[in-house]
Amino acid sequence: MIIRTRNLLVEILSAGLALVLLCAVLTAQKQPPARPIDLNVATAKELQQLPGVGPVTAQRIIDMRQKSGRFRRVEDLLAVRGISTKRLEALRPYVTVSPPTLPPAKKP
Repeated sequence: MIIRTRNLLVEILSAGLALVLLCAVLTAQKQPPARPIDLNVATAKELQQLPGVGPVTAQRIIDMRQKSGRFRRVEDLLAVRGISTKRLEALRPYVTVSPPTLPPAKKP
C-alpha cells in the first residue's frame, strides 16, 4: 500500500512538472512584432523580435546590410547565412524594406 501510494505520488508530481515545463516553453516563445520591421534601419534588438531570429542571425543581417548596402527587397534576406526559403516565408509578414532616401535637390 505504501509503495503504491508513493508510486502514485511520483506520477502526480511528474505530470505536474511536465505541465509546468510545457507552460514555461509556451510562454517563452516570442510574440511577433506588432508592425513590420524595416530591414534597412533595424537594430539587432529589433531584429531579434522576429520569429526564428536570435542574436547571431540578427547580427548577420546587420553585417550583410553594412557590407552590401541597403536591402532592396525582402528576398535579399536569402543571402544571409541561416535564412532559408522556409524561414523567409515565416519572416515575410513581419519585415519590410524602406525605399532609399533621395538626396536633397541642389539649388541652381
